[in-house]
Amino acid sequence: MDLTYTKEVLKHLKSPKNMGKIKNPDGEGMVGNRVCGDIMKMYLKIIKNEKGEEIISDIKFQTLGCGAAIATSSVLTTLAKGKTIKEALKISKDDIIQALGGLPAIKVHCSILADEALKKAVENYCSTLKQH
Repeated sequence: MDLTYTKEVLKHLKSPKNMGKIKNPDGEGMVGNRVCGDIMKMYLKIIKNEKGEEIISDIKFQTLGCGAAIATSSVLTTLAKGKTIKEALKISKDDIIQALGGLPAIKVHCSILADEALKKAVENYCSTLKQH
């Protein structure tokens, strides 16, 4: 079993981007994997641009898990920040893996968790809008 991490994974692990919590987020989502024990929480701040499109102006994460879980959370935030919600929802586990230069097969589930955390945060944001 190969657990060799790429330079990009190690970079995001040693200096994660956008780690932390957003006070009064517009959306938040939490996911976990009972098998490995990883837990990820994503926070979103949304603004509207001149066209009225909803833009992720800020995104942060809190992850309790292995190095790959932290790296996938970190790289996902860099991919999603500044994008419209529609664009961000198109980010796939494969995009996350590619941005990290690959992941060991046994760690691919971390990219799926990061993707699911973003989708849950967007879902939470959208459901909050419907309540108002």
